Amino acid sequence: MNYPAYFDYNATTPVDPRVLETMLPYFNTHFGNAASRTHVYGLKAEAAVDEARGQLARLLGADRKEIVFTSGATESINLAVKGVFEARQHGNHIVTVMTEHKAVLDTCVHLEKLGADVTYLQPDTDGLITPEQFRDALRPNTLLASVMWANNETGVIQPIAELATIAHERGVLFHTDATQAVGKLSINLHELPVDLLSLSGHKLYAPKGIGALVVRHKTSLIAQQDGGRHERGRRSGTLNVPGIVALGKAAELALVETQPFASHSRQPLPSGKETQPFLQELYGQPNHPVPETQHLASLQGLRDRLETGILKAVPDAFVNGSRVHRLPTTTNIAFAGVDGEMLLGSLNQIAVSNGSACTAASTDPSHVLKAMGLSDDLAYASVRFSLGRFTTEAEVDLAIQHVSEVVGQLRHALAN
Repeated sequence: MNYPAYFDYNATTPVDPRVLETMLPYFNTHFGNAASRTHVYGLKAEAAVDEARGQLARLLGADRKEIVFTSGATESINLAVKGVFEARQHGNHIVTVMTEHKAVLDTCVHLEKLGADVTYLQPDTDGLITPEQFRDALRPNTLLASVMWANNETGVIQPIAELATIAHERGVLFHTDATQAVGKLSINLHELPVDLLSLSGHKLYAPKGIGALVVRHKTSLIAQQDGGRHERGRRSGTLNVPGIVALGKAAELALVETQPFASHSRQPLPSGKETQPFLQELYGQPNHPVPETQHLASLQGLRDRLETGILKAVPDAFVNGSRVHRLPTTTNIAFAGVDGEMLLGSLNQIAVSNGSACTAASTDPSHVLKAMGLSDDLAYASVRFSLGRFTTEAEVDLAIQHVSEVVGQLRHALAN
């Protein structure tokens, strides 16, 4: 089967072969329950979890005791926002942003039914909120602020350090959904007044079904799952040891990748029988080595090449969101004069999306782009291109040519 070129890394990443190789023994050889400390199987699993906790803590500049393993960012966000609200001693006001992921927005809607008062800040046309706007929204009864670090649809990066500082000056807890930021931006929580941080492994070249919530010391929250008081009483449930090991390895690899302009040595990808089967099929026959991974600095160059090429080849196309404050891997481009559904259906040589994978079943236009002022038609006709570790120059050039041809054909058909 000939797979289309993949430009949907913000939806999910393939499992890095090095991550897969590290996690596989924990399915059948080291299969113990990390809570079973009376024999070697459980102790081996517990040691692996502890190592992964340290690997993730090093990536984030956090204390390993602050790491709570979850099933993914959605669970982490629910634990953070609901947990803080339920643990409150005073205040019921929450501040968030209209362009947040639905995991935050829907959680806030749920809490509104339980008595929460939520302010949804509207960003400017670049997708950004300002520190002044954020400060003005805080009240004496504000309990929590939740602001996404980097937007999953546009890649726009909010001024998290400034916002978190303002929150702390007013005695407000600060949570950030850092799902798209982790592994793409340098994060050091030792230097940031962030109280809670959510992430998901499958955006980081680990498998789906594993994530984490960082809960800074002295941050009170109520567990959302009861049953065994795992994870220091914050999240009950038998630990997903293979997934945790994978997330730890992915964090170790990302620690190098998040230094885009520093010299570094890169661990080579395995090849042949050690290589992930999907990547074998995608990139060549068995025993053919997978291409060298792209570093973030080179990925930004590829993103710019893709974006510049499309804007040059396609008239009346423009980038949604800030072109300065954004991830090095993401561009969201609107194509005026094109039916959005027909556009996505015709782009069969590349795998792209027009919004969050979590809302793909919805027929509504992107709530992110609508909040930034786009019309329904332009929001429908916007395409997110997200690049990743295995993106190649050839794929970028293919995408430029393919998008240009498809948009031209659709506009011609609509005009006749």
